[in-house]
Amino acid sequence: MDIKKTITSIFIVPTLSIGKERLLDNGYINGYIKDNRKDVQYENCIYILFRPENLDKFRDFLDEEYERTKSIIDDYDYEDGFVVVVYVLNVRLTDDISLIKQGKYSQTSKKFQEIFPKVVKIKRNGYSKDEVSLQFRVFNKTEDLRQFWEDKFGVAFDEEMEVWGGFIEEDETLNLDKIKEHV
Repeated sequence: MDIKKTITSIFIVPTLSIGKERLLDNGYINGYIKDNRKDVQYENCIYILFRPENLDKFRDFLDEEYERTKSIIDDYDYEDGFVVVVYVLNVRLTDDISLIKQGKYSQTSKKFQEIFPKVVKIKRNGYSKDEVSLQFRVFNKTEDLRQFWEDKFGVAFDEEMEVWGGFIEEDETLNLDKIKEHV
């Protein structure tokens, strides 16, 4: 599946402390702030979309999550094996998440930024190596990321400019019909 990661997935899902491996092992696809099939949207929540290959294993994961955290407020199934789990966000992170939604990544608090690792292991062609995490690069407007965008767009970035795209609600809203086009 080649679905572009949402800003919700990159900057908000990690605040739930689920663990990348546990997510991926259970068919994690992406995180969203809304679900376009629902008439009523949960406030201050995110919708995590899974398509588990092994339902028994996924049920175990979900049971463990209900035990681990009080943040899950709903889970529901869609056709074709898709499952959505809704987590309420930590209220202490409200201001930082608001800044993320405004595209002001570098203005988030140090406490928020510390949730994300500075270095991550990247696997390519069977080899793994340590690399500075995308979130660290975005929060700190690193030179390599600024250079990447300047080269890509042919525009010089000034010190005030953020080095990651803005938060577009439509892109952050779960649209299962659109996702099915990619699976």
